[in-house]
Amino acid sequence: MMKQSNTLLEVCCGSTDDVIEAYKAGADRVELNSDLFHGGLTPTVGALAVAKRETDFPIMTMIRPREGGFCYTELEYRTCLEDARILLDYGADGLVFGFLTPDGHIDRSRTEELSKMAQDAGKESVFHRAFDVVPDWKEAIDMLADLKITRILTSGQAPSVSDATDTIKEMIDYAGNRIQILPGAGITLRNVQRIVHETGANQIHVAIHRVLSDTSTRNNRSIYYGGCLYPAEDSFSMIDRDAIGSLKTVL
Repeated sequence: MMKQSNTLLEVCCGSTDDVIEAYKAGADRVELNSDLFHGGLTPTVGALAVAKRETDFPIMTMIRPREGGFCYTELEYRTCLEDARILLDYGADGLVFGFLTPDGHIDRSRTEELSKMAQDAGKESVFHRAFDVVPDWKEAIDMLADLKITRILTSGQAPSVSDATDTIKEMIDYAGNRIQILPGAGITLRNVQRIVHETGANQIHVAIHRVLSDTSTRNNRSIYYGGCLYPAEDSFSMIDRDAIGSLKTVL
């Protein structure tokens, strides 16, 4: 395992294999999801259980019942609560979530309930990039800090962290010691040093994958299992261990 640097490296993972690859590359922490194509949804219990057996570093688990926004129905929210309880029981080191009202403000009551669940279990809580669409990020930081959320994952309310280093630095300064700011989105080996220097961030969140081949579907190339946006059925993504290792080295 590589020696830790002063800048903590969190890797966004979409499978157990992703977690293992990130672990072997020297990552300090991971966020475990399913369906990264849609920004990350709740992972399976099995994925977490196997990942916990194979590693000894923190695994944060996404709590997100569906794609397409962050204002959930009552049944979707109850599903979030049940998933959170089960994943904590299976060793999740923290919960990653984001609840918004129809007008895009933070849903205080739902956020507070998930935050308290994590606190009661002695685990961390993360408000994810739903934060990047709130109308007033200072007001949002104040609320999340008041609710004892551990940290906020953010791109600085821009498509990429690289485009918002000044805003993220302002967020870090504004948050102070009240809540952690975790920059994530578009961070690569080419820009990571500049981003850390310009923001003063002490932790970053990255997702760097490579494409692998699965030949099992090639007997009938006319068959697809998804929706109207047809993905390739003979390939899948996995964390690029070499790229993550290189990024960790430059930190």
